[in-house]
Amino acid sequence: MSSEVEKRAAFWSSESFDTVTQDAVKKMMAEDSDQLSECFYKELEFGTGGLRGIMGVGTNRINIYTVGYATQGLANYVNAAFSELDQVSVAIAYDSRNNSPLFAQRAAEIMASNGIKAYLYEDLRPTPSLSFAVRHLNCQAGIVITASHNPKEYNGYKVYWNDGGQLVPPHDKGVIDEVRKVLSPADIKSDVDQSLIVPIGTEVDEAYFNQSLELTEIPVDAAAKKELRICYTSLHGTGITMIPEGLKRAGYTHVHIVEGQAEPSGDFPTVQSPNPEEQSAMKMGLEECDRVNADILFGTDPDTDRVGMAVRNDQGKMILLNGNEAASLLIKFLCEVRKEKGLSNENAYIAKTIVTSELLRSIADHYDTPCHDTLTGFKYIAELIGKLEGKTFIGGGEESYGYLIGDVVRDKDAVISTIMLCEMAAWAHSKGKTAYQLLKEIRKEHGFYKESLVSLVKKGMSGAEEIQQIMKDLRDNSPKEIAGSPVTTRIDYSSGLKHLGDGSTKETGLPRSNVLQFLLADGAKVTARPSGTEPKIKFYISVKAELQTLENHDQVAAQLDERMSELNKALGL
Repeated sequence: MSSEVEKRAAFWSSESFDTVTQDAVKKMMAEDSDQLSECFYKELEFGTGGLRGIMGVGTNRINIYTVGYATQGLANYVNAAFSELDQVSVAIAYDSRNNSPLFAQRAAEIMASNGIKAYLYEDLRPTPSLSFAVRHLNCQAGIVITASHNPKEYNGYKVYWNDGGQLVPPHDKGVIDEVRKVLSPADIKSDVDQSLIVPIGTEVDEAYFNQSLELTEIPVDAAAKKELRICYTSLHGTGITMIPEGLKRAGYTHVHIVEGQAEPSGDFPTVQSPNPEEQSAMKMGLEECDRVNADILFGTDPDTDRVGMAVRNDQGKMILLNGNEAASLLIKFLCEVRKEKGLSNENAYIAKTIVTSELLRSIADHYDTPCHDTLTGFKYIAELIGKLEGKTFIGGGEESYGYLIGDVVRDKDAVISTIMLCEMAAWAHSKGKTAYQLLKEIRKEHGFYKESLVSLVKKGMSGAEEIQQIMKDLRDNSPKEIAGSPVTTRIDYSSGLKHLGDGSTKETGLPRSNVLQFLLADGAKVTARPSGTEPKIKFYISVKAELQTLENHDQVAAQLDERMSELNKALGL
């Protein structure tokens, strides 16, 4: 055990902390040195998006003290940044995870102790509700207590700025610096002014619905809406508070709720992980779809910023779509509807991240609509929306099931995305097509792209070192070819340079980030990126082919799957 671990544990077993915390630390000190090391070998890092970690005692865990340090640091930064205001305010929301209400209340009390008005939701709400509330209530910052789609042991703390988006430079670094200055519970102000804690009721929900549902005022046949049979599961999360009501207001009458997963619960009793990207999490919803003969299935993660989707294929079987496929359906639909309405795209645009399918760009090009790339993370799309204020943000997305339509919210929004995906399906239905048939037509018209994601999990103290070594090896010994196809361009976002095949370089035009990307001669793309929120390094594989006829769809799909397998094997994945 390192001396640093012993020092931190000794401090946490002192009277600076409550007796329950003291006793838990002392027990580990006496009985479980390995667990003690895991809990104290480092400080739980307040990253550019906030905190995320396993709940428990210790510096490397999320608890009332690490939440307290983060909140005091944020309060110090916000008060300094908006010193000219008579009253600074923040909005706070929380999801269904265990301890989320406790952490949210703790954050509100600390803000109120610092003279900051804390608008606190009375009940759990989705992350996009928080993003909306920040702007609607003219707040200077926002907090949402959530660990997104992580397993039940986790919780987290995400911070938003006054534009409703997550922290970006320079505020991310500024807040981090202030959080690092908070070293002890004694540094956290505790004289709570209860008058500064203001509950957020349903009036903000009403404002959200009123503004968001304006986006659905598009030419979708009302009869098609009523005929669409929808199944929805909230996976024990916050989506149940908003999505059923939103679908009802949008005119959908056949909405079946997966009751076994409707009750919010931080134990997530019916799933191993509440992640709609995983087949196992959507299993109950898929079974319910067959039982009630639904056309389409949606599942949202605990804080309802991501939505998974399943549709019926040509054989009538429910199949899950990945995030790129759902995003392409959305963008195609939105662009086509704008064309039907005769709207100009001169000042309109879409946005995607650097690991999202190039199919979105292909669709945008077809409609003479600019497509902007951002770094991975929806906060960069929100930042782009702010920079392009005055232009029309049609929509955008990322491969990890996060989408946004319009700019009412400044983060990925599974509430409006679910509604708009239903609009897409009803629109297709009114033209005699299923969503799956529309997807096939998109592939024929704009290119058949397929993508896969392989995540290598590297936990604990040694995991971060392994991930760093993998990235170092890829930089120091960059492949000249992968699975028989030459690398034509290597993009290193940490240096901000594209290395072209002729030996020249170009700037990426994006902020620095620890990401490597390899573009191959056959149109494939390989991206390596350490996760910013989980102990993982992610490899994104994209392949492309032309689809000459719809009849050849399945054959070309199989060829692309085989090509992805070859790339995975060549990379040792």
